[in-house]
Amino acid sequence: MDKALQTMINNMPEKTGKSLEEWKKILKEKAFAKHSEGVKFLKSEHGVTHGFANTIVTLSKAEDKGEDDLVSAQYKGKEILLPIYEALIKYVNTLGKDVTITPKKGSVSVIRKRQFILIKPATKTRIDLGFKLKDKPTTDRLENSGPFGTMCTHRVKLTDKKEVNAELKKWIKEAYDKSV
Repeated sequence: MDKALQTMINNMPEKTGKSLEEWKKILKEKAFAKHSEGVKFLKSEHGVTHGFANTIVTLSKAEDKGEDDLVSAQYKGKEILLPIYEALIKYVNTLGKDVTITPKKGSVSVIRKRQFILIKPATKTRIDLGFKLKDKPTTDRLENSGPFGTMCTHRVKLTDKKEVNAELKKWIKEAYDKSV
């Protein structure tokens, strides 16, 4: 989740009178078929601004789709990579209760106060793990961000579960520690 979106979610109760979870409950009761119908409802019936209404409906729909569905879709035809993904998630879940795992259409963001790693099945045989490790020099394994651009500062290419080793976990922990 990017910083602007997190700020919007944090400001939602003050700006709209309800938290994101409260808005999601209201939308579930109505079960709109189209995105635009949900946005129109929030704007006309609750006086929510367009930006907040659009965000609420988008996040509500993403939840309805289900995080497992998003991950399953990412790894369809790439099932060989699932043990790597599962090992990464297992480790990330040991870092602290303040970690949020947010699957998207093509990747999974792992967030503390901000995103600190990004897990992306890059090919049928490789996961690219993006890091936010400002001012950390690159190595043969810890490369520059490559296709991640400014979303990440570094990347590690993973093709085997064994590569989720002590060295990689150290970098993940470092990125976690810096994401406060």
